[in-house]
Amino acid sequence: MKRIWKSYGEGRPLPGYLLAIGSYTTLAGVVAVAGRLTGARLPERFSLGDTTLVGVATHKASRLLTKEAVTSPLRAPFTRYEEPAGHAELKESPRDDHPAQHAIGELVTCPFCAGVWIASGLTAGLVFAPRLTRLVSTALAAVAASDALNLVYDKLKS
Repeated sequence: MKRIWKSYGEGRPLPGYLLAIGSYTTLAGVVAVAGRLTGARLPERFSLGDTTLVGVATHKASRLLTKEAVTSPLRAPFTRYEEPAGHAELKESPRDDHPAQHAIGELVTCPFCAGVWIASGLTAGLVFAPRLTRLVSTALAAVAASDALNLVYDKLKS
């Protein structure tokens, strides 16, 4: 098995990726069991409004977690700083000291990767704590809108 991973995953932290997949699957299972034990019921459907709100909130939360300078101390154990990436964002790369550290580094520097985890958390939040989740999602969506307006303002000034 180790030989297959070595030839197939040449330079890729496949054990770390398996750890990430296993962690996500375990967390999803824990949420499902918690739902069953607490009697939380899934809605028949999510509204377009909730889906849009969670989508915009996921976008902002994933950028905040994976790119913003203010959250770089959270990423530091798993990343190496490279350079500024404009508008309060940084370019960082995953550390290669250990496969798990590299895989986590990829997760916390990739807004697309982190988005899956964040969207899952917010969606679970709509089931377990919908009012709080909508509050947090609304705040994140408002910040995303503010960011867009600030970028437009900067463009118009130039």
